[in-house]
Amino acid sequence: MPTLRFAPLALILTLLGSSVPAATQSPPPPPPPPDLSGLWTAALRFGPDIRGTLIILRQTDGWRADIAGFRVPAQSDGPTISFELPDNKGSFRGKLTGRAIHGHWMQPRTQHSGLRYASPVTLEPSGPNATNRWQGTITPLDDRFTVYLPLTPRSAGAYQTFLRNPERNFGRFFPVSRVELRGDSVRLIGNMGEGERTLTQGIYEDGVIWAVRLRGGAYDFSRVTDASASTFYPRGKPAPRYRYAPPLQRDDGWPVAAVEDVGISRPAIERFVQMLIEVPMDSFGSSQVHSLLIARHGRLVVEEYFHGTHRDMPHDLRSASKSWVSVLIGAAMHAGIPIRLDMPVYETMLGSLPPNLDPRKRAMTLEHLMSMTAGYQCDGDMAAPGTADEDAMQQSGEQDFYRYTLNVPLISAPGEKIYYCSTEPNLAGGMLEKVARESQVELFDRLVGRPLQMRPYHLMLQPTGEAYGGGGHQFVPRDFMKLAQLWVDGRWGGKRILSRDWVQRSRAPLLDLSPRQQYRWLWNSVEYSFGNRKVRAYFAGGNGGQIFMAIPDLELVIAFTGGNYSMATTLTAQREYIPQYLLPAIITP
Repeated sequence: MPTLRFAPLALILTLLGSSVPAATQSPPPPPPPPDLSGLWTAALRFGPDIRGTLIILRQTDGWRADIAGFRVPAQSDGPTISFELPDNKGSFRGKLTGRAIHGHWMQPRTQHSGLRYASPVTLEPSGPNATNRWQGTITPLDDRFTVYLPLTPRSAGAYQTFLRNPERNFGRFFPVSRVELRGDSVRLIGNMGEGERTLTQGIYEDGVIWAVRLRGGAYDFSRVTDASASTFYPRGKPAPRYRYAPPLQRDDGWPVAAVEDVGISRPAIERFVQMLIEVPMDSFGSSQVHSLLIARHGRLVVEEYFHGTHRDMPHDLRSASKSWVSVLIGAAMHAGIPIRLDMPVYETMLGSLPPNLDPRKRAMTLEHLMSMTAGYQCDGDMAAPGTADEDAMQQSGEQDFYRYTLNVPLISAPGEKIYYCSTEPNLAGGMLEKVARESQVELFDRLVGRPLQMRPYHLMLQPTGEAYGGGGHQFVPRDFMKLAQLWVDGRWGGKRILSRDWVQRSRAPLLDLSPRQQYRWLWNSVEYSFGNRKVRAYFAGGNGGQIFMAIPDLELVIAFTGGNYSMATTLTAQREYIPQYLLPAIITP
């Protein structure tokens, strides 16, 4: 009998098109979400693209201007030459003085401030027909917005974070506190006073967080490597070892020297700068010093930059540039312009006084504006409509800032009480323009900018085109600290810019702005202990950590710029760094 051979059951069932149920198995676990921990950064540049060589030609059929592919007619009114580009791309106004044309380029509104800026430019005769051709370089303020997002893991797909923006500290007003990744969706979550909610979101794909809507547009974030020179850190990561070197000699008028040459301890400076380099960037409130400069006996001896800033980069000086108005008015007086501290505000600005004008307004003078004692409503809820606060003014829709301020009611008689109010120095600058019959932009260039050998700076403009005296101008630190140097003796490069009388009267009497700080003619003042005595310091101070300080008794000038806008650490330099580290570094009194 033949042997029966049976095929395997699985094979038979397969051939018959059937199968047996497989053993019950758990579905495979989903893949873990991508790890987003670490530092992310994104940036947008908004322009302006009109920059570079400007050529102005005088031809038989009129004047022409040539820049960045545009060739447009220019207007001549006596020595004044001006032109505008189409589509509000920029404009120029200058005066033929001697052989050169000294003027300013007015760029379009910026994204980061919403206002325009004026930048100085000098056009020199050039080419074979130098009597009819002038050439110079337009250097507008770069309009850029940078954002950092450090992500620290909390749980799968969830991260603790904060948003840092060095140009405006946007993260202070857009308080992102955590990030959640769900699928490919990245949500930025924070509390804006109404409980936690998604403030904005993007998409994670191919190692990039795409299309996160923030100020000005959509940002694409890329990851920063661990060993990085990223400007998020003071000087990259890991922090390098600092060794002091004297500043470079440049053609900006600053003599340079080593710290030992002027009685300052090199080891003390090295320890302090090393401390700044090693400040951990692990919280939103971390101190962010952008620059440190020190001059003594008229010589620049320390010049250090952090967080990607450098000696040719202009910095937003916020309210520190209010002090610009005081220097300009003092320089105008020294130059013979007939402006006086007792000059009445309303009569000067209006020409004739309305019959129903508040008698207190009739008594208001230029000195009241410069000492912040004009009495305008600029206290309490300062941003409320009808106050002299600059936010209320800019939100009012009024284009003429001078007219807005003149119409604000008074809450005290001029000279009675100090109210810190940015619109008052702005109005003081308006008085100077009325008396001089020349714009502040041109006055500053002629009386201060060129005599102090300042490089391209950027003056923030009011909607009507005048320089804004309430702050917001951008200068490179080497240049703006020259204004503090003037507070030592009123001279620059051997030339007197401010009279001895102006310098002395600017220092006293002082008004109490707070228990720890005094004020006089748009300059702040504090007293420090130095050895067994006290020394008085005068400084231009601005939101974010902008300090340009003169201590005349020590012939010492100290400058800080920073990025801690609208934060308590904005006062760290004046209250901690200077008294605790820099004054003790002075060896010889």
